[in-house]
Amino acid sequence: MRRRVFLIGSLVAVFSAGPLVGVAAAQTVEEVATAANEIWLVLAATLVMFMQAGFALVEAGFTRSKNSANIIMKNLIDFSVGGLMYWAIGFALAYGGSSVGGWFAWGDVFFFDDPARASEWYFQVVFAATAATIVSGAVAGRVKFVSYLIYTPFITGLIYPIVTHWVWDSRGWLNKLGYVDFAGSGVVHMLGGVAALAGVMVIGPRIGKYDAKGKPQVIAGHSLTRGALGVFILWFGWYGFNAGSTLAAVGEDIAYPAVTTTLAACAGSLGALAVAWLITKRPDPGFALNGVLAGLVGITAGTAAVSFSAAVLIGLLAGALMVGSVLFFERIGIDDPVGAISVHGVAGLWGVIAVGIFAAGDGVTLTNQIIGAGAIVAWTFGTSWIVFRIVDRLVGIRVAPEEEIGGLDRSEHGMDAYPEFVFQHQLMESNGNGAKVDVRA
Repeated sequence: MRRRVFLIGSLVAVFSAGPLVGVAAAQTVEEVATAANEIWLVLAATLVMFMQAGFALVEAGFTRSKNSANIIMKNLIDFSVGGLMYWAIGFALAYGGSSVGGWFAWGDVFFFDDPARASEWYFQVVFAATAATIVSGAVAGRVKFVSYLIYTPFITGLIYPIVTHWVWDSRGWLNKLGYVDFAGSGVVHMLGGVAALAGVMVIGPRIGKYDAKGKPQVIAGHSLTRGALGVFILWFGWYGFNAGSTLAAVGEDIAYPAVTTTLAACAGSLGALAVAWLITKRPDPGFALNGVLAGLVGITAGTAAVSFSAAVLIGLLAGALMVGSVLFFERIGIDDPVGAISVHGVAGLWGVIAVGIFAAGDGVTLTNQIIGAGAIVAWTFGTSWIVFRIVDRLVGIRVAPEEEIGGLDRSEHGMDAYPEFVFQHQLMESNGNGAKVDVRA
């Protein structure tokens, strides 16, 4: 209370001291507002950056232990290479000095060196890295590390920046059309999911995923607890993703998107749980966890525009659609170990369309949302397919069968993520049969 009285008294003294002091005070207030906005943007971006830890845990936990080091390396490289590519060319193609017909930007921030836009660049680069990371889990367990290293710069340096220019730059053609995607259901998540689909189609399913008759087999992940922790970290970071997309704290309602984000995530988990329970006759934890992520993806486009009740419905349907999508893709031969195509691609598409349904008006129409989604899907799938094909021709994209069976940790990185675990199992196998056999999970 005493601090509040002191602050009020100070303001009264300042504004009663004369016009010159009043001008100085106004400048001070503006400076404080600018600083507050920058603090919020950097904080939100840092929350999004921490989502990389969540992705690493989800992808490692939902896949085999013999590929854990490989998963970690791919997530690290997504951000390391992606950050440098976005600094060199990505930011310029998205938000550079001039727009080429609303299709891409050009000029003045190649090899970014503009301190005045530092917070803007930082906020954008963590989004670019998120789009790239989505691909990692979908192709887990069978892609060469060098091939992935060649592909990932394209998504952060070319594929993603072009789409962001279309949508989030006021000069972009989808922005002018009236397409709305507040925080990136389509721009980030659907894009990442579609790129993942292209990669999986080029690479093919894991060995053992389908039997001789083409029936899908369960290849369980090695740590549900790691996957669950990853989901909670992603949920935590998502508040930076959605609420941070206000791009400011002063004069903006950052609580509203936080509430819609929370409601959609909760509903997404329950929607996925209910549908999975009906189909499998069991309350499946994996589907429930992915349902949280599907709900988050679904609400991201309309998080600041839809009502709280609409957020619940969007999340609920996103979770349900995700379960159906996972089962559908599995049955047609698309092997996605972590469900990234469904969680990000399908739920992202639903999120874009949901804006046209629940936030219609003020220039937002379902037709514009469908056009935007179609354009993003076509551009992303086409470019990703071409890049994956070229990489496959140049260096080969898939590891040898014996390397895949033995695990990418050992064949690609010369190590085991769980050396004690491997040693103990080898001893048990040796004691029982008289010969040491690698029986890693």
